[in-house]
Amino acid sequence: MVEPLYEISVTCTYCSNSFQTSKVRPSFKKAKKTDTDFCVHYKDLNPDFYVVRICPFCGYAHTENFSDKWNPAQKEAFHERVAKNWTMRSFNGERTSEDAMLSYKLALLSAQIKDEKPRVVAGLLHHIAWLYRYQEDTEQENRFLAFALDAYVNVYESEGLDLNNAKLMYLMGELNRRLSSYNEAVKWFSRIINDRKIMDAGMIRASREQWMATREDMLARRMVLPEEMKHA
Repeated sequence: MVEPLYEISVTCTYCSNSFQTSKVRPSFKKAKKTDTDFCVHYKDLNPDFYVVRICPFCGYAHTENFSDKWNPAQKEAFHERVAKNWTMRSFNGERTSEDAMLSYKLALLSAQIKDEKPRVVAGLLHHIAWLYRYQEDTEQENRFLAFALDAYVNVYESEGLDLNNAKLMYLMGELNRRLSSYNEAVKWFSRIINDRKIMDAGMIRASREQWMATREDMLARRMVLPEEMKHA
């Protein structure tokens, strides 16, 4: 019988040791539903739990989006903040939701120490929010959605011109909507809908749907609608 998990070998870029880490076979990735901010809910094993690779020898946690480069100051900071206090332990094999949370928070710390690109940090923060959503911890979920939103704004300001703007702008709209910042949400959704340069039909359609959802949210709360929404 085929096991849902398989192992790959990874070499740590900090301490140069090799270690095994588990991944979920594609045939076992079965989604139940996807939320409007792209959070996927899975039937069985959650492949997101296995995205972060953690070196059992030094505690360096990273995803495949991290850079391989370290400068001496980063190595020194990592040694002080993580490696020198690390007790050897393996994260190979099946992971619990607690293991997954720890792995992402370790990866976030590693990313901050290594000064990884804003989009890498934003993705980690958003995934941590999703882990709290799976646990139905709304307070912590919203806390990390707010961190993720700030990070996405940083991505947009620093490298937005090089990225698929539509998806990034949509996420900023949707996270604002989820955090009840409705006027900000409307601003981002409207930009996608009205920008003739944006050709991403899926994002335009999603933005229209979430623009309407935002309008419903505002009406339900008896909020004053922006001018463009009054005649929708």
